[in-house]
Amino acid sequence: MLYTAPFLVRYFFVRVCTLPEWLFQPALINFSFNNPVMKKILPLLLNLIVLLAVAQVYSSREPLVHTFSIVARDAVTGEMAVGVQSHWFSVGTSVPWAEAGVGAVATQSFVDKSYGPKALALLKKGYSSQQALDELTKADPGRDVRQVAIIDTKGNVAAHTGKNCIQYAKHIKGLNVSVQSNMMLGSQVCEYMMRSFDQTRGKPLAERVLLALEAAQQAGGDIRGMQAAALIVVPGKKTESWNNTTVNLRVDDAPQPLQELRRLYNVHLAYEHMNSGDLAVEKNNMPLAMSEYNAAMKLFPANLEMQYWTAITLANNHQVAKALPMLKSIFAKDKNWKELTRRLPPVKLLNVSAQELQQILNL
Repeated sequence: MLYTAPFLVRYFFVRVCTLPEWLFQPALINFSFNNPVMKKILPLLLNLIVLLAVAQVYSSREPLVHTFSIVARDAVTGEMAVGVQSHWFSVGTSVPWAEAGVGAVATQSFVDKSYGPKALALLKKGYSSQQALDELTKADPGRDVRQVAIIDTKGNVAAHTGKNCIQYAKHIKGLNVSVQSNMMLGSQVCEYMMRSFDQTRGKPLAERVLLALEAAQQAGGDIRGMQAAALIVVPGKKTESWNNTTVNLRVDDAPQPLQELRRLYNVHLAYEHMNSGDLAVEKNNMPLAMSEYNAAMKLFPANLEMQYWTAITLANNHQVAKALPMLKSIFAKDKNWKELTRRLPPVKLLNVSAQELQQILNL
């Protein structure tokens, strides 16, 4: 039960109303500790005071994000990441925090979201991960129900699992990684995550984190089931604020959030290939461009836009014959792409002869 102040006040008055009527006779209403009314009400008042104090620790603004997560760093690229899954709506808005060139944080259980920005601010001041965590937990009366992990740009990790976190609850720290979980169905969730992360060296950091989350679910995961997931990856060095994340994906509500997170990650990779292909075109490296575009379409074969711009790139590079069958298939599935094609020549995004343009529009 999450006790809030309004609930406790109502509870107190309900209890008072159940007392016998004879206690409230005018002759008995005085403030002496020997008064039978005071003897009945005083314990209730003391209970109310204690419970209201507890309510300050378990604030109604603090979601009950019981979950499993991982914070990690790539020793080669310096990238840092946070991954999380929980049976709690929009977990990505509460648990994961990360900043390029600073660090990454996971804050969960009876989550205090302020741990995220506060920990990052302390890391910026030169605190180590452990110093930042010690500073935050020391000042927190709710430390016994918190679970937090912090990693910095050097791969130093610190983790805390409060003694009153719901079982199974634990964390495991390693080189460049910390895994943590609470309210798990089984006791081996952290072990599965750590084993997966250790066995996937050489893969991109985002992939390793996603695989670790999938391994946690295989071990039983959250005892309540699945609902939301998130994955954030940031560069190891400080960069412009608009480039603070290299991967930033969230699934707020889904029956299979990790499967959806995996799908979104594949879409992300596909668009990364498209961006690389566009860059290759700018440098007039058509073999590389087509290689990147083909990689994108392989990852996301149903995406018409990727097919469309690949075909337009072919046409712009004097390969209209190769572009025509692709455009014909695209136009058959959605005629709006043909209308878009009419609008490209005036803004110089399609540079073909009038005859070739008509040939395309006649498809």
